[in-house]
Amino acid sequence: MKIQVEENNIRIDKYLALKTEFSRSKIQKLIEDNKVLVDNKIIDASYKVHEGEEIYIEEIKDYDITIKPSNIKLDIVYEDDDLLVINKKSGMVVHPAPGNYEDTLVNALMGKYNLSHDKIRPGIVHRLDKDTSGLMLVAKNDFTHEKLSKMIQDKVVERYYLALVSGSFNHETGTIDAPIGRDSKNREKMTVTSFNSKKAITHFKVLKRYNNYTLIECRLETGRTHQIRVHMKYINHPVVNDPLYSNKVYDKSFGQLLHSYKIRFPHPRTGEILEFTKEPSEEFYKILEMVVNR
Repeated sequence: MKIQVEENNIRIDKYLALKTEFSRSKIQKLIEDNKVLVDNKIIDASYKVHEGEEIYIEEIKDYDITIKPSNIKLDIVYEDDDLLVINKKSGMVVHPAPGNYEDTLVNALMGKYNLSHDKIRPGIVHRLDKDTSGLMLVAKNDFTHEKLSKMIQDKVVERYYLALVSGSFNHETGTIDAPIGRDSKNREKMTVTSFNSKKAITHFKVLKRYNNYTLIECRLETGRTHQIRVHMKYINHPVVNDPLYSNKVYDKSFGQLLHSYKIRFPHPRTGEILEFTKEPSEEFYKILEMVVNR
């Protein structure tokens, strides 16, 4: 949706509430999610519009969506009455979204389980990018969904990733503390920026050094969109085979070499500490060997 501004010095959230069918709170949420641009630039809710500017609002669809169950095989690492730990394969989208309402992880889960009653993302308490593989938590009921979501928010759930990145490190460990927001030049990408961004912290340590490449372990303290990929790009060590943030893709049939290999958390009902690990797929290691032996 595009709107040509005809007035001056009015807060954009107030202006759009008058000019569209959206409530002011809905508009503020859209702005927070970087779905509102003024002359193709990201703004905040306090921005005051000027005559002649063009406001773009990303299309929002609020109609009911029926999620169709799919008979897709899942790799279940752990299951009890409250939750699942899934090993998601690379290439699988987590939940339905515009343009992709079938064959997602949620469709597969709906074909086998009764999950928490979220309209679009039943059971999903955190996400992995489409081409990032590995361990994910899934809530089977509303109690667990609420508890796990709060645990993730409070940084109680520990998530560890394996990543092959470009370049060599002179040190063994490090922490990247750099805020992440939407890239104003490319809406598909995130970037390190101080504007309209959220705090993002990634801890990493070197596991193995290769010639011009390094296998690292990353631990997320926060969970921003594309966080590891953006942070590694920021320090000039992009994740290998990443089609969005690296300069070269070695195998277009597979995504970035990034795998959620370990997760540790207290059970939301019993408090028992649970820890699970899962090695990356054969395809991950085949590409790794191809890249480091070039």
